[in-house]
Amino acid sequence: MRCSKCGSPAVTYIRYNGSHLCHEHFLEYVERRVKKEIRSQLHLDGDVHIGVGASGGKDSQTALFLLHSILRCRQGVRITAITVDEGIRGYRHSTIPKVKELCERLGIDHAIISYEEVAGMDLDSMVSKTSEAEACSYCGVFRRRCLNLKAKELGVDVLALGHNLDDMAQSVLMNFMRGDVERLARLGPHDRAQPGLVPRVQPLRMIPEKETYLYAMLSDITFSDAECPYAKHALRNEYREIVNSMEDKHPGTRHSILGSYDRLRPLMRDGFPQATLNTCRCGEPTLGERCMACEMLMRLEGPCVR
Repeated sequence: MRCSKCGSPAVTYIRYNGSHLCHEHFLEYVERRVKKEIRSQLHLDGDVHIGVGASGGKDSQTALFLLHSILRCRQGVRITAITVDEGIRGYRHSTIPKVKELCERLGIDHAIISYEEVAGMDLDSMVSKTSEAEACSYCGVFRRRCLNLKAKELGVDVLALGHNLDDMAQSVLMNFMRGDVERLARLGPHDRAQPGLVPRVQPLRMIPEKETYLYAMLSDITFSDAECPYAKHALRNEYREIVNSMEDKHPGTRHSILGSYDRLRPLMRDGFPQATLNTCRCGEPTLGERCMACEMLMRLEGPCVR
């Protein structure tokens, strides 16, 4: 195969647009789309502190690398990697060193926050009190809590997450099929800040998972391939299979799903305006009287979050 642009040996074939790309043009192809997302999602006037959720996997490592590469020469922009340590035995200890290694290479500050620190117990302990089937539900709630707490502590203006195109298409389909239109409207990227919540952006939202993987490999970005031992119980796996099957049969399906969502977002945002948030006794914002993290800790008969 030869590159469609220059005739050099191609490293990949992009099925959804029919192009073959060499090493150089593939990197350029990914970077161009990420730059477009950064321009549309981030307001870079004045000083901006960007926190990057960094798990050590290919997506968050690539997001951290690209944000640094694209914004490093821009005055007033500061980037900090934030890693959440869930306390999963045999898993997280192998991924945190990957984040540290990349941060040292790029000269980026790295902060770590743990479930033990915030909730008084790690995820393994939570699972021991419930079941593995509920692990992802508990993990999602406390990961969001940890990221928000650490971002506020560090004075972060916006949180960048490594969600790729596959993740986004799955989330759109999952919320639509569950009838959760209100949550669908809040998927992001967030262009309106709410008191107590650090807004989130997704610079990789138009990059398919396989392209993220290839970009990391070609750019010599260290990352962990380790899979969370609880991931097999995630409901998302079913939607991943659906989206992958449709993409295989009809290349471009993922782009169509996300493109449809983007066109509908303004309508959903107007139909489901941001609610006025209360303050939970733990200090975090909540729709009700008590936040979900505290509700879950009460079920576990553990201490309330700080």
